[in-house]
Amino acid sequence: MFQQLKTAVSGAQILFVAFGALVLVPLLTGLNPAMALLGAGIGTLVFQLCTGRQVPIFLGSSFAFIGPIIYSMQTWGQGATMFGLFCAGFMYFVFAAIVRWRGMAMVNRLLPPVVIGPVIMIIGLSVANAASNMAMGRAGGNQIMPYETSLLLAAVSLATTIVVSIFARGMFKLVPILAGVTVGYIVAAFMGMVDFDKLAAAPWFVVPTFGSMEVNWAAALFMLPVAIAPSIEHIGGVMAIGGVTGKDYTKSPGLHRTLAGDGLGVCLAGFIGGPPVTTYAEVTGAVMITRNFNPVVMTWAALFAIAMAFFGKFNALLQSIPMPVMGGIMVLLFGTIASIGLKTLIEAKVDLMEPRNLVIISVVLTSGIGGLALKFGSFELVGVGLCSVLAIVLNLILPQRAASHDGIVEGQDV
Repeated sequence: MFQQLKTAVSGAQILFVAFGALVLVPLLTGLNPAMALLGAGIGTLVFQLCTGRQVPIFLGSSFAFIGPIIYSMQTWGQGATMFGLFCAGFMYFVFAAIVRWRGMAMVNRLLPPVVIGPVIMIIGLSVANAASNMAMGRAGGNQIMPYETSLLLAAVSLATTIVVSIFARGMFKLVPILAGVTVGYIVAAFMGMVDFDKLAAAPWFVVPTFGSMEVNWAAALFMLPVAIAPSIEHIGGVMAIGGVTGKDYTKSPGLHRTLAGDGLGVCLAGFIGGPPVTTYAEVTGAVMITRNFNPVVMTWAALFAIAMAFFGKFNALLQSIPMPVMGGIMVLLFGTIASIGLKTLIEAKVDLMEPRNLVIISVVLTSGIGGLALKFGSFELVGVGLCSVLAIVLNLILPQRAASHDGIVEGQDV
């Protein structure tokens, strides 16, 4: 009995670590936070079912979809966005099939660092403008909150997040987003910038409202390429947790099963109206610190997430967070995503003096940041989706350089 209680407490701790990032995505995109909690909980349980509960992984909201969800919500509406997110999960099945058929060699050929790096950078940079506007209290081109007050709140939440990220130790180092939002919210409350009326009126317990999906193939084709980056992130996440536990999960239960489990979780999350789910580095860090490798811990975390989705007061509290507080977090978050893309290029030692690499990265960055759109009638491909397609196509059609400009074969010492 004591052991079960200890495992349950460990599960609550995992949810605490993942919580800030988990609810941040729906708060930024206009989706229901309750559905994010429900989707993360159900997605994790489905993942465990597909993998025989062998891998200590908790699936939370994916940052890669923030910009695309915002664009899709504005362009096609919530129902079509839900359908697009549901379809995005099938990209994981494609990767699972490739891994099962040809192994990681085929994935690496299609998606080398020169493709993945700039695409990840676009995921962060394409929504940088939204982060700055929220930090300044602007929405839809209008000043919603006082400029000076907004900047102060954004600075407080940003500074707290930075301090916790750099100077905190142990478990506290894993919750910088939660710390930033909490301190920013408290300061906003003292400044009278929080509306507590809706919080007081919210019921304690409420059944989450499921969204109504609308079939829209333009939204689906827009979301599918977006799933490439988190699919690759999943592979890295599985290898990372394997390094912590000392087990090779790519062999047992197999990378194809973990990908399929994550993909099914994405489909289910989109189906109920939540953001897509993915592996969390914060959770891997928590597992490394606690040395608790029992996958049952993640089962408890998933059950707690599902239970929290039914607390009406709690979800009203999340929705009462002032916009500039979230904006301050986003300034760091989106820059961090772009930095991860840059890190991918650096670690792979991608040679930018090689014209082929320079062309791929340049076209992707300019197209993504500039908002280039490809239209065919009512269908439009833009943002991360278009950048992913451009990067993959350019990588396949541009020839590899066999030798340097001096005629010396690459890798040969002079």
